[in-house]
Parts: sequence; C-alpha cells; structure tokens
Amino acid sequence: MAQVLSPVPGTFYTQAAPGEPLYKQPGDAVAQGDTIGLIEVMKTFIEVKAENAGTFNGYKVENGAAINAGEPLAELED
Repeated sequence: MAQVLSPVPGTFYTQAAPGEPLYKQPGDAVAQGDTIGLIEVMKTFIEVKAENAGTFNGYKVENGAAINAGEPLAELED
C-alpha cells in the first residue's frame, strides 16, 4: 500500500470545483503523474500528483480539510 503525501501545508480539495466529480474514486486506476487533488496555499492551487501507479483505495482526509506537509492524503494499492 502506497500513500500520497502532501508536499505543502494548505487546504486539500478532492475535486476541481464544487459540484465537479472527485478526481479519483475507490477502485480507479492511477497512473504515475495523475492528479488526485489540489492544495490551496494563499489563493494559489497546487496539483497533487501520484508518484506511483496503482489502484486508488480512497482519500485519507476530507474535502476542504486543513493539512500539513507530509500528511497522507490518499492510499493506493500496488
């Protein structure tokens, strides 16, 4: 099981905008470099990308949650 970690502190979003679908659903295939979420830092949005390929297992934090650098955001199964 691999974790996707936050590269920076900020606010984590699981979708591009309210009403939009989640970036990933449990069971989705994930390729290296796929965007799995966004982090907002001072009105700037940073894409969170998967470092490994695998199957998306789920988000570890809620949409709109305040997060710290290094915090697990999602899990992937190999």
